[in-house]
Formats: sequence, C-alpha cells, structure tokens
Amino acid sequence: MPFFAYKGRDGRGELLQGVLEGADSGAVADQLFGSGVTPLEISVTKRRATSGSAGSSSVGWRERLFEKKVTSMDVQLFSRQIYTLLKSGVPIMRGLAGLQESAISTSFARIIKDLRESLDAGRELSIAMGRYPAVFTPFYLSMVKVGEMTGRLEEVFLRLFDHLEFDRDMRERVKTALRYPTFVVIAMVLAMVVVNIFVIPKFASVFQSFGAELPLMTRVLLTTSQFTIAWWPALAGVTVASIVGFKAWNRTVNGRLVWDRVKLRLPVAGKIIHKGTMARFARSFALSLRSGVPIVQALTVVSQTADNAYLSSRIDQMRDGVERGESILRTSSAANVFTPIVLQMIAVGEETGSIDDLMDEIALMYEREVDYELKTLSSQIEPILITFLGVMVLILALGIFLPIWDLGQAALHPK
Repeated sequence: MPFFAYKGRDGRGELLQGVLEGADSGAVADQLFGSGVTPLEISVTKRRATSGSAGSSSVGWRERLFEKKVTSMDVQLFSRQIYTLLKSGVPIMRGLAGLQESAISTSFARIIKDLRESLDAGRELSIAMGRYPAVFTPFYLSMVKVGEMTGRLEEVFLRLFDHLEFDRDMRERVKTALRYPTFVVIAMVLAMVVVNIFVIPKFASVFQSFGAELPLMTRVLLTTSQFTIAWWPALAGVTVASIVGFKAWNRTVNGRLVWDRVKLRLPVAGKIIHKGTMARFARSFALSLRSGVPIVQALTVVSQTADNAYLSSRIDQMRDGVERGESILRTSSAANVFTPIVLQMIAVGEETGSIDDLMDEIALMYEREVDYELKTLSSQIEPILITFLGVMVLILALGIFLPIWDLGQAALHPK
C-alpha cells in the first residue's frame, strides 16, 4: 500500500506530522481520526522508513549493510520491557532512554532513539512507530493506537507481547509439522527428476533397438522430460514473472482483498488464520469497550488490528451497521465470519450489557481452538501427503515398471 505524509492537530491543538501507510487518503484520514488527530493535509509520499532507516543518516552504508536486522524477537522483548516499565510507573521517555542503552541490536537502538525524539517533538507513539513499517506491523500500530485512546498502554503492550509469543510459537509448530512432509515431497520430486532424465531415456533407446513402442505413461514422462530440458529457461522466466506479478497484484487493494479471502479457504491453514485473526479482534474489541471507547469508534480502530483485508472489511461492515442503529448481533450475523456459538455469546453479552466480558471469552475460545488445530496439524496433513505420494508412486510405477514388463516380450518378438 502507498504511504501518505500528513499534517494534523491533536486534541490539545498541537501540530503533528508524520507518515502513515494506507489504501488511500480516506483510509489514512480514518486512522488519524481514530487516534484523535484532525488531519489538515494528506499527500502521497515515498516510503519513509524501513528497519533502521530513519534517524540513521550518520551511520555509513557499510555499517548498515552488515548490521543485524531488527527481528520479531527484538520487538517482542521491547513490548515486554516497556510494559514492565510503564506498570512500574516509570515515565515513557525515561523508559525508552533505558531501553535504548540496553538494546543489543544497534539498529533497534536507533529506532528507539528516534521514537524518543518523536515523542519529545509532540508526536504520538503510534505515529512515531508508523515510520518503521518493516519493524512494527499494522496490527502492532493499531493496538498501540487502542492503548493511547483508552489510556491502557501498558495493558496493550502486554497483549502485544502475548500475541507475538503466541505467533512465534505457532510458526514454530507449523515448521515442525511441515518438516517431514517437506522432506518427503522434495525426495519424491528429486526421484521424478532422476527417473525422467536418466532412467526413462535408457528405456527409450533399448525399446528403439528392438523396434518396439514404449507404453503410454512412459512416453508421457519422456515427452515431459524432453520439454523441460529444452525449455527450462522459458519455464524459469515464466515462474519468476508469475511470482513478481503475484506480489505486485497482492499489493493492490483488490488483490489483497481477494487473496486474503482465498487464504481463509485453504484446506488446513485457512481455519488457523481465521480463528487467530478473530481472536485478536475479540481481544482488542473487549479492551476498547472496557476502556469506555464508543462502539463505532472501537470497531473503526479494531478493524485495523485484523491482518486480513477480507476480515477487516467484514468488521467495517459491522461498524456501518452499528452506525445505522442495528444491534451488534445483527451486524455480526450479517458479517458471516462468526460461528453460531460465538453469535449466541454475543447475543447474551449484548442482552446483559457485558459484551466486553463475552468478547474476552470469545477470544479465549478462539485461542484454544487455534492451539488444538496446531496440535493436530500433523494428523491433518497426513491424508493430503499420503494422497500426493500415492499419485507420485502410481506415476513412477506406470512409467518405469510397465516398460520393464514389456521389455521381455519385445526382446522375444522384435519387429
């Protein structure tokens, strides 16, 4: 998405300026209004900052080239440390100064220094962090905005620490579950390559010497092998062009919306992505309501915490319905992203006036379901892996064993 430079005034009338990422100027204006800033000027600009770019002009290009990049673990530890400092009553400027001195990563230390300077200039923390989109994700920035609006910044940083820890644990579990299937698939693909390039051509020369014809499946594999060897530069170019084109399309608003919707329908990963995103939505929505933020404004800010464009659009649809005077239950049903059990919990919460407590329960339920899905991920992948291996073995069997069976008859009855 493009970046926009803005100027605006906060609730105290102080002039603020910075850079935000958004689909268009209207989306950036919504972000500013949601954080309590009245925009005065919004214009398209180039990307201002990546990890360690802002405030690092004094650092040579050689140092930046060989410098260790900021990792998610750095951000996770930063979230925990700032939570502890704020909870202990340490002023945020003093806390950031201490974190800057104790930071192991020099690039992250420069980012913290720039955050201090931005806060000292009167900018909000979320806006200062928005200058580093490669370090602080849109979800992270949206949660910080929620904390600034509600006055519960320390609780938000604790939530962010838990989220980053859960996300890292989820990624490790997924990698562990996919390690064995990945090795098996790679071995099968290598076997197919070896058979097509070295084995089947030998069969072709032997059958040709007997004047016999290769079986159909063997001929198909041989033709595929010859085509791949002859046209591999074109195939490699098409593959690279397809990847670049897909990334460019995914950066557009419509492309990201379509792809994020497709991700939710993937056989195994779709359920995990959907439940994890809805758990984050329920957590941040409960936090906003408990802090006294109006429902419409809470939904506006919370929709930005969803790292899925399709689910974010469904939450915006809920906000529009509530703004028209509809109930939360009705808009949640129309969004078509909640399960019937969750809708029942929303109905009870809305009727009893404890929607924030019920949203916390919904988040817990989704998190437990994500944890269960991750624990059973290997068993869910096994049927897909077995089916794939069965197809590969069938192709190899028909392509290799059939000519072996026919070779004897071809030798006895040469044409």
